Amino acid sequence: MKMSKRFGSLMLRRCVLLAWDLLSVFIAYTVATLIVPASPLSWHDGLSFYSYVGSAIVLSLFILHFFHAYSSLWEYAELPETGFLMSGLLLSTIICFVFHRSLGLYVPLPGYAVGWTIEILLIGSSRIIYRVLRGYLRRSKSSIMHRVLIVGAGDAATMAISAMKDTAHDVYVPVVMVDDNPEKMHCFIHGVQVVGTTQDIPKLVKEYEIDMILLAIPSVSETKRKEIAEIALSTGKRMQTLPSMQSILFEGISVSTFQDIDITTFLNRDEITLDSSEIKESLEGKTVLVTGAGGSIGSELCRQLARFSLQKLVLFDIIENDAYTLQNELRRMYPKLATKLLIGSVRDEVRLNEVFSCVKPDIVFHAAAHKHVPIMEDCPGEAVKNNIFGTLNVAFCADRHNVSRFVLISTDKAVNPTNVMGATKRTAEMIIQYLSKRSKTCFSLVRFGNVLGSNGSVIPYFKKQIAYGGPVTVTHPEITRFFMTIPEAAQLVIQSGTLAKGGEIFILDMGEPVKIVDLAEKMIRLAGFEPGKEIKIVYTGLRPGEKLYEELLLKEEGITATKYKKIYTVPPTEIEEDFLDRVYALRAYVDKDDAKLIAGIESLIGKKLQPIT
Repeated sequence: MKMSKRFGSLMLRRCVLLAWDLLSVFIAYTVATLIVPASPLSWHDGLSFYSYVGSAIVLSLFILHFFHAYSSLWEYAELPETGFLMSGLLLSTIICFVFHRSLGLYVPLPGYAVGWTIEILLIGSSRIIYRVLRGYLRRSKSSIMHRVLIVGAGDAATMAISAMKDTAHDVYVPVVMVDDNPEKMHCFIHGVQVVGTTQDIPKLVKEYEIDMILLAIPSVSETKRKEIAEIALSTGKRMQTLPSMQSILFEGISVSTFQDIDITTFLNRDEITLDSSEIKESLEGKTVLVTGAGGSIGSELCRQLARFSLQKLVLFDIIENDAYTLQNELRRMYPKLATKLLIGSVRDEVRLNEVFSCVKPDIVFHAAAHKHVPIMEDCPGEAVKNNIFGTLNVAFCADRHNVSRFVLISTDKAVNPTNVMGATKRTAEMIIQYLSKRSKTCFSLVRFGNVLGSNGSVIPYFKKQIAYGGPVTVTHPEITRFFMTIPEAAQLVIQSGTLAKGGEIFILDMGEPVKIVDLAEKMIRLAGFEPGKEIKIVYTGLRPGEKLYEELLLKEEGITATKYKKIYTVPPTEIEEDFLDRVYALRAYVDKDDAKLIAGIESLIGKKLQPIT
């Protein structure tokens, strides 16, 4: 029923346009014969006059149909559709001129010029009026209105304004623009004026009753973006931004592509400068295996590795959906890169040996791990199986199959761990350092803190709480964490791998620790709400195994700067000879006695954990 109504509505619109165009051509050619001097045709010429006008109508409508004048959605029409329309009318005029001369109807050339001009005025204006009226009626029916201030007055802003004017859902009304280029001041784009600079944003938000601020500056530097975002954040209004320039070029801009500002914009982080030549030299022609490839860290590692001239990139994960999505993405972005997706668990040593025998990796990045602190407190056996014995399995396979380099992805929670997850990751670090003294494989590990936007990050959790209207839950008002972005962490991990000599712990510069409550408040403001009023923040207390502050170094570890600004190194530590025997002893308690299992881990790392409550 709905389909038939839509079809009927479409046919009615086309018939109305067709009737108007018929009338327009008739008026255009009639007026041309009346006002052009020396025209031999008039109303009194009977057959000749009607042959002249009638043939013009038939030819013009046929050409307009050929140029899709009746199949275009004129409410969304832009310059290309208008150009097609003008070209069609010009072509129809030329054909009419030739056809009339063949019939012996000698109308002067100025007559055709006048006719074409009148056609454009009548037919073109009908499309413009249709679009304006449709947009006005659509807006008048909508109960949702967003008055938008646009930051930037370039190509992206132009496309954004068009997208807002064309939206058929929530109505976005572009009100004013700001731009720091003085040459653009007081200029108009699609009727929207540049009225100030980015420093004027707070004043303009009040003056023009702005509901939303759109950052239409996809190519601006991160430093400048942060500066502008801080100004916009102070207004308390919702902020959105456009997708990346690459996405814009491939997919264009629509209201649905507007994105909330990423909290990573507000991190005090310098942009990374990688030594691409050294990385390329270390990776070119190599087969690289990434475990946990479907996870947030593993997938970004794969994206960064794919930029270099690998022989093959092997994705290994137990969860096929995320890994499969990643493989399709890599094949689309890097069609020349050979990728292989293999499903399996790092707990399964037999499967790992099959994989290593099949693909023969040169380099392994081991990112597979259980990372959620509270969950591992409840399931210590699973943490041991995955983080300890999984690491042991992958590392032994690397040694057995003559892998040249092995890099473990570790965490700041491995430093003075108070929880099961951190303790198992510290044990994994010790396994790597133990094997580095006894293997031809170059074993190393990279230790860093929380990664914004990862599966274990508070960011997705806070976003959901804000979307539900709050409250946002924070464990403690003083709790802090180190943060970096996923791409930053992945890039630094790869760069660290080029420095490894064997057994080192590489520590990434995490910057200053961030108070979680400050993070929560900024995310609430980014969503356009007032913290504590519209969205409340509730403190729930520290969870089992959770620390107020994270550390990146053990007391006995001495840190040394490397040649790269954000990468530091800790020299290898001696691990006792009976270490592996004590690790294997944990098997007796897995899934049988959690208390003895935890006691065994405590013995390995030399530290008591917080009791599970």
